[in-house]
Amino acid sequence: QVQLVESGGGLVQAGGSLRLSCAASGRAFSSYAMGWFPQTPGKEREFVAAISWSGVSTNDADSVKGRFTISRDNAKNTVYLQMNSLKPEDTAVYYCARDTWYQRPLTSSLPQRYNYWGQGTQVTVSS
Repeated sequence: QVQLVESGGGLVQAGGSLRLSCAASGRAFSSYAMGWFPQTPGKEREFVAAISWSGVSTNDADSVKGRFTISRDNAKNTVYLQMNSLKPEDTAVYYCARDTWYQRPLTSSLPQRYNYWGQGTQVTVSS
């Protein structure tokens, strides 16, 4: 059974930074792509970033390019999301997720291609 546990959320002023972490249990973490998806009340989960199983390839949403960076440490079974220059519109619960496909060649921005999800961590950016 795969479990994902996010941490690192909190309250920060606009322009500030946070680093989210997602620790994964279970084997084969290093063989699956990972993604981060924020969600606000009443809205669908959105895509912000994904990283391939090897860590070589990443994919970011246009809204966070140049501000957010996804990375992973396969030795620690952990994926990170470094969030800089935060804006009030970044406020959301941030979920990490694991891809369904073993060693998918390309990362995906579609939530339906991820089948394991964490419980989420709240990020609140004040103006």
